[in-house]
Amino acid sequence: MNYVNKLLNALGESIYFKPDRQVNDKIFSAKNRKWLAGIVPSELLKKNVKQAILTLLMINQSQNFYREFPKNILTPKYGDKWGRIANYIEINNRSIAEMHGNECKNGILSTIKLLPAIPPSAKSWANCIILSQIFPNIYGDGLNKPPYEENSLYGIKLNCGYSRNIINFEIANKISPTEQFHAFNNLAHFHGLKTGFRTVISANQIKIAIPNETDVTFNWRNYKHQELFIEEHVKLIKTGFECIFIDSAKHIGGYDMQNYTGVGALPDYDQMQYILHEIRARSGKTTLSFVGEKSSGDFQRYKNLGLTAGTGFIPPDDYNSVKEYAIKFKYLRDYAPGVEVSNDNDEGGRSYKHRLHRINNVLFAYEFPSDKLPSFMQTEDIFPLRYDTNTHHLMMSNPSYSDDGLPISHWQNLFAKEDGRAYNLEVARLFGHALNL
Repeated sequence: MNYVNKLLNALGESIYFKPDRQVNDKIFSAKNRKWLAGIVPSELLKKNVKQAILTLLMINQSQNFYREFPKNILTPKYGDKWGRIANYIEINNRSIAEMHGNECKNGILSTIKLLPAIPPSAKSWANCIILSQIFPNIYGDGLNKPPYEENSLYGIKLNCGYSRNIINFEIANKISPTEQFHAFNNLAHFHGLKTGFRTVISANQIKIAIPNETDVTFNWRNYKHQELFIEEHVKLIKTGFECIFIDSAKHIGGYDMQNYTGVGALPDYDQMQYILHEIRARSGKTTLSFVGEKSSGDFQRYKNLGLTAGTGFIPPDDYNSVKEYAIKFKYLRDYAPGVEVSNDNDEGGRSYKHRLHRINNVLFAYEFPSDKLPSFMQTEDIFPLRYDTNTHHLMMSNPSYSDDGLPISHWQNLFAKEDGRAYNLEVARLFGHALNL
């Protein structure tokens, strides 16, 4: 049984499907690719997982309707160097999880429900979803808290499985946490997307859980800790992820530490080279993309480290400037600096027009599509948030915006409403123009 069918069975659903014409009113078509646009996320998040999968079956690129989810799903094929020109879209899968009172759970199911509204990859390059949370966070995993009480995603636990914010543990006896990730990745790949996840490397932001003992702080000088870090990431790669976004990667080996804002020691340069090499080797995947936060400027340094792309170097607002850099770096095929629409530190305030302008620049500023620079976006760049929150706030805290303690109210209040719907349609038009390049 494939992982998607196993998920459906675990949820008490039939594995068989029949077409539903009601899906058609939100379908956006560009070339032979389709997704849902002109939506607000709550319209999808309030549905069940089977309805989300049905939508993916109805809009799939082959245009064949499958009455049962296909058994053999492969990652979209863009070669081993796909990450060099990809669009990376980080989805805060904790913020869209189900909020029941002060409980936060099932973020992976919410992310599956949102997949039909993510623009699929283009002819020449991949779109890659980056999940903000995989591992348990150390400040209150499985809970939402008041808006200004810390519950940061930048502090993680290893050696204790996966986050209660994300995994559906109520069905874990029927489909394991790793199998839930397998199902998510199969669905994302079926929709034409690559996938990855965010990780942290600042030692004091990582705890190691030890059964029946107090958690210990991670230590890069401890060989066992290093091995655990490698193996935890290899396990995830083996579920279908092909990208790891590395927080604070610029400062690996003590580089530019005057601008370091993390907490605790970082791995040495040659140590991180070894770690990335081992993740590639032990996972058996030659297609992996390692993206380093702010790891740009000294391009040779980051290329030799084993990174694929870096963020935050190229000014995103000037189309001609982005194009000049795309031309300048066209022969760097293993690594390239990238362009941000926004990043995880975004504190809001940017107008819709400004965001659309940046998306236009990252999708079209080059001479030839093969020269495109990698780009980086956040959930808010596709689905605008409510006016009084922002990307960084939702990384640092985990508030519920529910009026009645139930998930639907949280989803309705988390995102912008009709203005967000209109913006989402404009984003779709930009991605639609890029699809056949």
